[in-house]
Amino acid sequence: MTRRQLPLFRQAIQASFTIFCLYSGWKLYQFYQWAKGSSTIYVARPPSVEGFLPISGLVSLKRLALTGEYDPIHPAGLTLFLAALTLSLLLRKGFCGWICPVGFVSNLAETTGRRFKLGIKMPIWLDIPLLSLKYLLLGFFGYLILWKMNIQAIEGFMRSPYNMIVDIKMLYFFLAPSRLAGGIMLGLLILSFFLRNPWCRYFCPYGALLGLLALASPFQVKRDEATCIDCKKCERNCPAAIPLTNKTTMRSPECIGCLECVAVCPPKDCLDVKIIERQTPPYLLPALVMALFLGFWLTALITGHWHSQLPIEVIKKYYEMGVNISHPR
Repeated sequence: MTRRQLPLFRQAIQASFTIFCLYSGWKLYQFYQWAKGSSTIYVARPPSVEGFLPISGLVSLKRLALTGEYDPIHPAGLTLFLAALTLSLLLRKGFCGWICPVGFVSNLAETTGRRFKLGIKMPIWLDIPLLSLKYLLLGFFGYLILWKMNIQAIEGFMRSPYNMIVDIKMLYFFLAPSRLAGGIMLGLLILSFFLRNPWCRYFCPYGALLGLLALASPFQVKRDEATCIDCKKCERNCPAAIPLTNKTTMRSPECIGCLECVAVCPPKDCLDVKIIERQTPPYLLPALVMALFLGFWLTALITGHWHSQLPIEVIKKYYEMGVNISHPR
């Protein structure tokens, strides 16, 4: 695989995961219809939908750290959360750059907007304060879960009817969003045609956490000042809007490891991927992202940490109650 082929390869991988997520959502809807008695056709609940429950994953992670016990209710959610954290520690924000379906949709909108010359450069005086929003959100959730919640509160939340059907709450959110939620999602999508990934860049606390962990990653993009021709193609194509020509080593927590900069750089060996100062083929990063992510899934499947242990009768009972179940106080 050549460097020029990396963007197409990345889009293919992202599209595959996005299609799989849509398929899983459809399967969850079919399972929900059966569970509440609206259909006689049984469809197995897809555990992969738990990947959209990062807050539940963070609660489960704290419980795992305190008790050593894996989440029996949403084990796939904890597995995918651990996979994303590990990817970031080792392989930059590989989850954001190669797997996340939200990032894929946002990238498509931004790329389309750029082709029609709709792109707007956010002024620094506004960009920097907006960048802090996702870290403030991360701090808020971190304070509530990691600091405030003791083991009794965690167990109470884990065993609550709300947590048991939080996947259906998520399904309702996407199928029938409130006017406010729908307006925000539509607004972010429209903004993505003009700004570079506004949700990922300014509002996603999950991405903020992964970005902080990625600072420890041994994978880095290095720029050779001697061969750089200052064409700024790397900056124009960077989804994270990183000023690469001002740096020799990309350590920014905004870097998603997409390698778009490496793919478009004209001079040979000006931008290289290195691991602990040793040059590596660019395709090694996405190959390891895929291998590690799928490795987590396979390990969880083999060890029994993928499928929920909730009895089907309990699931049906709470699914029938559906939207009437509120968040525990």
